[in-house]
Amino acid sequence: MTDVQHTQVAIVGAGPAGLVLANVLQRSGIDAQVFEQHSREHVENSPRAGLVEHRVVDHLRRWGLADGLLARATRHGWCDVVVHGEPFRLDYAALSGGDRHWIYPQQLLVQDLLAALDRAPRFQRPVLDVDLTGRRPRLRGAGFEVESDYVVGCDGARSVVARSFPDGTGGNVQRRYPYDWLTMLAHLTAPVEGIRYAIHPDGFAGMMPRAGALGRLYLQVPADEDIARWSTARMRDELDRRLGTDSGRPGIVRIREADVLRMRSGIAGVLQRGRAFLAGDAAHVLTPSGAKGMNLAIADAADLAGSLVRRYRDDDPTALDGYGERRRVQAEHTLAFSEELLQLLHLPPDAADTAAELDSRRNRVRWLAGNNPEAERFAREYVGSGELGPAPHRPA
Repeated sequence: MTDVQHTQVAIVGAGPAGLVLANVLQRSGIDAQVFEQHSREHVENSPRAGLVEHRVVDHLRRWGLADGLLARATRHGWCDVVVHGEPFRLDYAALSGGDRHWIYPQQLLVQDLLAALDRAPRFQRPVLDVDLTGRRPRLRGAGFEVESDYVVGCDGARSVVARSFPDGTGGNVQRRYPYDWLTMLAHLTAPVEGIRYAIHPDGFAGMMPRAGALGRLYLQVPADEDIARWSTARMRDELDRRLGTDSGRPGIVRIREADVLRMRSGIAGVLQRGRAFLAGDAAHVLTPSGAKGMNLAIADAADLAGSLVRRYRDDDPTALDGYGERRRVQAEHTLAFSEELLQLLHLPPDAADTAAELDSRRNRVRWLAGNNPEAERFAREYVGSGELGPAPHRPA
């Protein structure tokens, strides 16, 4: 018979949301245990996001979790949008009052967060079932069973915690876009000085900074495209054609990895059910447009950590009320901006007049590159201005 273990907060998933939440709770004197289905090596070495919002950095700094980022990250405050060969610079730092992104690959942040934990996650311990029918949530896996005061699903779009919600209300209701993105990690001739978006008759292309001379590259491709149809030479040629070959961007030395990203987005039907909560990709799925996914996930963790700390510290039974609705509002707002950017960067697949569509986007980009209230609004949305939400003060 399996012994039932106990913890105050059980966190399923060792991604950025789960690790930030665990660190803040542990540093606040709350027993929090993380369960992760993959190995530590896998978690520490999966390259994904790379742009961190300044407000997220402020939160990490407040909790002593930003030392590696502050020492190694670079900062970016502008992006170029190329409309069929014509470049426009959007100086979003100037328009937003000085706010900029920090460039720090997600895998490095995850390594920092793991090193900072007082109690390491239980790696290669997949949670197979979550029972919410009792007084307290109960997690079951191969050879272990855990009862907790609260359970938090930070375990991605196929969340086992979300599946435990009655009638499937925790599952993501997804939107499928009429195109996909070919995504590449490449060694470049020089570091990427600023993000480059390209709007082209044959589809969107993008170049994003990563650590050193690494870059994340994107190409719009037809929905459900087969990666086997894309040779390295074809990727290079198409990137050069859409991004432009001017001296303002680094060249491609070697494409290290490539895959097709199925473009979907969605928000879970319910983000909070009794003593169970969803955060990160378990709560919402975003495309890479605007680099919002990881930042929104950490914002969820900041909000939930603040609520849990108040619940335990102040013995406040209402502290967790409203979490699901607050995060839904934020997710809907973030998703709306992400889709605004997608619509700007992609021509309609069935556009009857491509030239007119390009002219429309050129005029829109020119306006966003100017000095006007709409440009300021876009810049602030893009860089992620504002507070993350309620958060506890770090103990002295």
